[in-house]
Amino acid sequence: MLMDLREDDAVDDIACRPVQAHELAAVAELRWHWVQELYGSSDITLEGFVPRFVAWARETESSHRCMVMARDDVVIGMAWLAITQRVPHPRAFERMSGDVQCTYVVPEERDRGLGGELIEAVLAWARELGLERVTVHSSDRAVPAYSRHGFEVSPRLLQAEVGQGRAG
Repeated sequence: MLMDLREDDAVDDIACRPVQAHELAAVAELRWHWVQELYGSSDITLEGFVPRFVAWARETESSHRCMVMARDDVVIGMAWLAITQRVPHPRAFERMSGDVQCTYVVPEERDRGLGGELIEAVLAWARELGLERVTVHSSDRAVPAYSRHGFEVSPRLLQAEVGQGRAG
């Protein structure tokens, strides 16, 4: 799954594809910078966060898959697909659903449709995996992008905040 993105007939040398193991540190840096952008400084330094994030990503790679957007060898965006097994029923014993998480494009690359390309790539991946549905908990800014790519409000999808801390 490799998408070459083109803008105004000029090759932009951007690819959207599953993360490679050597790129996990760059993805961790994106996540750290994103949280800094939204919430300000945190209790953990970038140097402390990156190795913990990389270890987490390796431990959860069967349930959390990362799509990256890269220009040449530089990761400029990411989107995660969290996969959950669903309870079997007599018509479909093996069932799975997905949740799009942490879709992010670096600030200097925004407003060019790149987030939408990440969303499309993750949805294509979900179809390949045979997922029943994909959900997302979006920021206000990104709701229009998800809507343009087929996400709709569902009157049956509810949520309850049960955690103490809330992080994006």
